[in-house]
Amino acid sequence: MFSVSFGAILAGTLGGFFVAKRLPEHHFTDESKDAVKMAWGIVATMSALVLGLLLSSAKGSYDFVNGEITQSAAKIIVLDQLLDCYGPESRLVRDELHARVAMRIQKIWPDKAAPIEASTSLESGRGMRAVLDRLDQLKPATDTQRSLYPQCQQLIMDLMMVRWLAVEQSKDSLPNTFFFVLVAWLAMLFLGIGLFAPFNRTVLLTLFLCNMTVSSAIFLINELDRPLDGYIQISSAPMRGALDYLDRH
Repeated sequence: MFSVSFGAILAGTLGGFFVAKRLPEHHFTDESKDAVKMAWGIVATMSALVLGLLLSSAKGSYDFVNGEITQSAAKIIVLDQLLDCYGPESRLVRDELHARVAMRIQKIWPDKAAPIEASTSLESGRGMRAVLDRLDQLKPATDTQRSLYPQCQQLIMDLMMVRWLAVEQSKDSLPNTFFFVLVAWLAMLFLGIGLFAPFNRTVLLTLFLCNMTVSSAIFLINELDRPLDGYIQISSAPMRGALDYLDRH
């Protein structure tokens, strides 16, 4: 998305310089310049508004998935503690929980580049369903076990729910149409700037830096909208911390 935005805006800027050389002199009167500046001011305002809305939406999606991952790590630790209180009969359930947590970490944050996206990889496998199946094999015998059993069930169900919420939320939620319309507006805006700007190194460098800035903002929106994939990926620290806790207990 960065390259598309940068290329379109660059083409608009160069197009403005190209058209300016072929327009008659009477098109460059002060009245003409004022009218064009007012028109491009409207486009600039609309572009800034849409850019801000998209960034806010993408950041909200990123924060939501990040919060769900953190909550999952906390629930995994609590689940392991409850299973420990349940007694030695829960050893197989705890081992299954450890294996599934390690597998989830490997799917979302693989040690090497994965052939498919993490959000897609996370959809496959049984996940916490395997832990629930192990738990179903237990037969509570004491009052303590009968009290802990439904709590463990509920935590596992919560972890299953969080998994699918993270999967659905991490998918591209912003239609490409928004990006293409925004890039078209920005290209027109830079075309208008190039139309009346003098063609010199200072202007070219300034417009190049502006292009980089705007394109970087679009890149950030695209990355934040995919919190489990891409370069700006959610930190694995909470889940790895939970796995370390399971290793020690």
